[in-house]
Amino acid sequence: MVKILLVGNGAREHAIADALARSTHSPKIYAAASDKNPGITRICEETGGEIILGKPTDPKFVAETAQKLSVDFAFIGPEEPQFHGVADEVEKAGIPCVGAKRGPSEIEMSKAFMRRLMWKYDIPGRLRFMAFKNVEDAIAYINEYAESVALKPARQAGGKGVKVIADLQAYLQQDKAEVKRKHAQDIYEKHMKPYTDIEDRILIEQKVEGPEYTIQCFTDGKTVKPLPLVQDNKNAYAMDIGPETGGMGSIGGPGLTLPFISEEEYKQSAMIVEKVVRSIENELGEPYRGVIAGQMMLTALWGPTIIEFYSRFGDPEAVNVLPILETDLVDISEAIIGGKLHKIDLEFRETATVVKCIAPKGYPDRRDLAKGHPITVNEEAIRKRGARIFYGSVGLKNGEMVTGGSRAVEIYAEAASIPEAAEIAESCIDSVRLKDDWGLFHRPDIGSETLLEKRIELAQLIREIYNYRKEKNLIGRQVDWIPGRGRIEYQA
Repeated sequence: MVKILLVGNGAREHAIADALARSTHSPKIYAAASDKNPGITRICEETGGEIILGKPTDPKFVAETAQKLSVDFAFIGPEEPQFHGVADEVEKAGIPCVGAKRGPSEIEMSKAFMRRLMWKYDIPGRLRFMAFKNVEDAIAYINEYAESVALKPARQAGGKGVKVIADLQAYLQQDKAEVKRKHAQDIYEKHMKPYTDIEDRILIEQKVEGPEYTIQCFTDGKTVKPLPLVQDNKNAYAMDIGPETGGMGSIGGPGLTLPFISEEEYKQSAMIVEKVVRSIENELGEPYRGVIAGQMMLTALWGPTIIEFYSRFGDPEAVNVLPILETDLVDISEAIIGGKLHKIDLEFRETATVVKCIAPKGYPDRRDLAKGHPITVNEEAIRKRGARIFYGSVGLKNGEMVTGGSRAVEIYAEAASIPEAAEIAESCIDSVRLKDDWGLFHRPDIGSETLLEKRIELAQLIREIYNYRKEKNLIGRQVDWIPGRGRIEYQA
């Protein structure tokens, strides 16, 4: 019997546990977790394993737990354990691990490292950027250059702190510059304050527009196997308004692509990820083993363009792809560990998928208000409607489920089309409630015909410009007019 230690306790890890439990190897699943996720707890108990409570980001705790249980391998779900070197410590203890080590995981942890790597190795889909170690230098740059930019924390900060500012109207340049200055200060003082593990603090990138999507891949460092595309919806409220979150829901399929991304663009996206995987080993001298995901945007500048990388499955994106994975995840894991991923054929059920996240009010900016509410889920009603529930930021306390402050649950549905799957998921929303009536929210528009048409129209517009630029050999080239400096041409 195979014994596996899963690291983490969110909806992504619930989906991983579910996929592992479907294996023909009948694995015994354990979890190193900070809380008792109801879904993961159930799977551990049903397979003969258990949840061991502790800090998933503590390398010593995870490695000692893996040794004590004599597991065959560990599977790391979230990014922070990777950033803290959990995979390194587990492998030092003699236990194989599916999950990026501390070095390779910098592709997600440091957005500046990722950008520098792409420029050094001449990888398509890269953007111009500037990274700053202090806020004074960032503000000096903002004061000198009037540009449309994206301002970001230089480190992965849970999706928080990103602001895109279009600076197109000359009469608003001073006002826009002030917004940029204030947000740069906010990034430095608020979003980067908890993190001391990288020197860069603020990242300023050129602004691009287009539909976003995620390509998640398995890799053993040599072979990269892409999964079906997923589009996550980051904004908190309907029609893409409100603060950015970790993701309020996602769509996928049917098939490997999305209705607004072509097969050629899918292959180009996979090629970019593969080039990055190879460049990581060239740069660091060690292979990347585990899951890597490109958060992409279809832009007029490059076509498929990298916005950021994940050194793990996305959340909720994992919940779209893992339930339809028909290849044995234990076999995939062992192939990653053994460097034999080229022998694995990935197969997925041909269907459209929709995931809708439900969060307590207060998320994402006031997680303290979203925390500690007793929650109830009518799983039987959800099953009868043809959907499934994956538990996120929910823990078991004294036999009762209580919210943890982030997205509480994710409802998964599949059907022949995305709008049909969305209707099934939407019909299940009323099966989740808080006992204290604090209030929950979700995005009813995710997967709708209206939002899907909006994505398709945007993609068609971007594709027309991109194809024209491709015909004229202008891919990666950009001309800006900067007041006081004149015409500036950039060759990527």
